[in-house]
Amino acid sequence: MHLTFDLHQLDEFLLLGSVVTLVAILAVRVTAGAGLPSLLVYLFIGVALGDGGLGIRFDDAELAHALGFAALVLILAEGGITTKWSEIRPLIRMGTALATIGVLVSVSVVAVLAHYLLGFSWQLSILLGAVCSPTDAAAVFSVLRVVPLPRRISGTLEAESGLNDAPTVVLVSLVASGAFAEKSIVWVAAIISYELIVGALLGALVGYAGAWLMRRVALPAPGLYPLAIFSLAVGSYASGAAVHASGFAAVYVATLILGNSDLPHRGATRSFVEGIAWLAQIGLFVMLGLLLSPERISLSVVGLALAAGMLLTFVARPLSVLVSAIAQPMRIADLTFISWAGLRGAVPIVLTTIPLAEGVDDAERLFDIVFVMVVVWTLLTGPTLPITARWLGLTGPTHQPELDVEAAPLERIAADLLQVRIGVDSRMHGVEVGELRLPHGASVALVIRDGETMVPERRTVLRRGDDLLVVTPRKLRSLTDRRLAEVSQGGRLAHWLRGDPEPE
Repeated sequence: MHLTFDLHQLDEFLLLGSVVTLVAILAVRVTAGAGLPSLLVYLFIGVALGDGGLGIRFDDAELAHALGFAALVLILAEGGITTKWSEIRPLIRMGTALATIGVLVSVSVVAVLAHYLLGFSWQLSILLGAVCSPTDAAAVFSVLRVVPLPRRISGTLEAESGLNDAPTVVLVSLVASGAFAEKSIVWVAAIISYELIVGALLGALVGYAGAWLMRRVALPAPGLYPLAIFSLAVGSYASGAAVHASGFAAVYVATLILGNSDLPHRGATRSFVEGIAWLAQIGLFVMLGLLLSPERISLSVVGLALAAGMLLTFVARPLSVLVSAIAQPMRIADLTFISWAGLRGAVPIVLTTIPLAEGVDDAERLFDIVFVMVVVWTLLTGPTLPITARWLGLTGPTHQPELDVEAAPLERIAADLLQVRIGVDSRMHGVEVGELRLPHGASVALVIRDGETMVPERRTVLRRGDDLLVVTPRKLRSLTDRRLAEVSQGGRLAHWLRGDPEPE
């Protein structure tokens, strides 16, 4: 059976698609408990639907390349919007070093070892090193969610996985097209630098302009704000690609700015992009599974995948982390865990569709090797991360209760209306309204408890499960957000514990 989009087969595809999506969503719960990225289930679903299973044939490398890039745009957009700049800012030097210097070291080491030890051609060796060097945000954080790590480690991994896609995409494209071999190293470095710098600048322009626009336009429905933000994200990628710059750098920078700006309905936007990113991941991994033909997986392919994985995991990755630490020194235990937690997921497999689409010699073999390597080493690395963290003494009570805060603009009075949900772990439970010590001009206008509304007084005691409506002048929005978060984490003593100045 061939995969087509005939209108008469619409019902069949909708039924199959809905079943696959539902199974994939339910698999998230199972794999999270086992400490495995859900991508493995999605890949195996694709394999089961393909030539070796139900017989759906999908071998269009160019279409896979295009759809893979589209999915990565959506996944990167979610990563930028949900990343807290305040948490990764102290670690941005290490994250940037891993995404640039670390990638260069990793590619070089894998390429040399693959050429001399595995007998690959130089082009295939460099491609193997390039496609395997970037870590995958979806794979890393689906596992790290169950490991209580210090922010210095999880933030570093988060920054690296968000930043390293752009340079590797450019490098793989240059190698697959033959430009890498034909041009000088200086020319290649100049092209990569141009694409990254111009892409990042375009992303910053879209991000700041979009944030300015969203703060000043009053859309008639809350559901339009997530769509507008998502359109800006996709537009930033397209604008970068239009001027031959890195669209991936543009989309990540743009969404990082948008996600950390005081925009209306941030909670709804975050939920929307998370859902879209999950859908993109499911579709991406299932499609990649469809590309694999099980009959091509020979003992030779498995052996090369295991050998390549060992070279990457035990030689290239540790060296790249060690060299990158020159930019921001860290403890040996931290570097050891960062080295072991460099999970590969969709990104390496998607990158192999570039040489497939370009018709590079042995590109199909490269795809099979990388596919097997990702599956095997994810199965090996994922479940061992909690054990490794405990062995290195990195686990601890790092959980901090967070408030669920939703915002809506009040344009005529230049204020924001915050809807705050007090969670079960929040230390705001038992705190009086007056003890919140909100900035002067901000106030709790309403408390909703068990479906009943009340106008609070200073002595009104807040409880778990309460919904608060807080009105704050827009210029004090960030201070109000920060104060609410501090009380949620520190309780009524947060003011003295943190040495805060008196609100004006």
